[in-house]
Amino acid sequence: MKNLLVALAAVFSLSAHAADTLTVAATAVPHAEILEFVKPQLAQQGVDLQVKVFTDYVQPNVQVAEKRLDANFFQHQPYLSEFNAGKGTDLVAVTGVHLEPLGAYSTKYKSLSELPGGATVVIPNDATNGGRALLLLQAAGLIKLKNPTDILATTKDIAENPKDLKIRELEAATLPRVLTQVDLALINTNYALQAKLDPSKDALVIEGKNSPYVNILVARPDNKDAPAMQKLAEALHSPELKQFILDKYKGAVVPAF
Repeated sequence: MKNLLVALAAVFSLSAHAADTLTVAATAVPHAEILEFVKPQLAQQGVDLQVKVFTDYVQPNVQVAEKRLDANFFQHQPYLSEFNAGKGTDLVAVTGVHLEPLGAYSTKYKSLSELPGGATVVIPNDATNGGRALLLLQAAGLIKLKNPTDILATTKDIAENPKDLKIRELEAATLPRVLTQVDLALINTNYALQAKLDPSKDALVIEGKNSPYVNILVARPDNKDAPAMQKLAEALHSPELKQFILDKYKGAVVPAF
């Protein structure tokens, strides 16, 4: 009888452990690295976090929607919204974690208020980052858009441009190379770092925590409130993780909590 009870206890223990396993898809950097950092903390809380690294942006959502994975961590809300609309899925954000920010840089001026009338400003020419750049210019008070929340705005959507800024669109990767030739350049952080710019010190203005491009933990409506998922969400907002992000990525990734 005693052996039977021991065996049953072991079965229940294994079942409980299996119920607390959380399988999360992520891209390698920084998402999987962030998840691996919080993995020991979750283990102490009885959650076995399994990180599955993907190199594409489609399968992580597909497999979560099909219940082959519990969650994913690689995207921002604008991408998720577009994916849901195009694929007919209903994936939801659990929590925001970090931002890989866009900043405005200048070698000629130390503040945006110094920009002269008719200044030349360069922004990325792809739809996503071009819209981000215009939203950042709007947040800085330099322009106003017809739709102030349009993340896909183009230069044709500028309603007010009081300084008559000459806004040109160039390939994102080339922007650091033309920085000295223009008055202001809006540069993605990865390219800024490659150009030896320090986003936390050199950017005259940079996207903040309220940016729509905050990277999010994503799940399904049926499991977003599950105890294990909420423990992961809490771990992704811990002071220890914030310090890890600040120390490891040095401005290329910014905590959004």
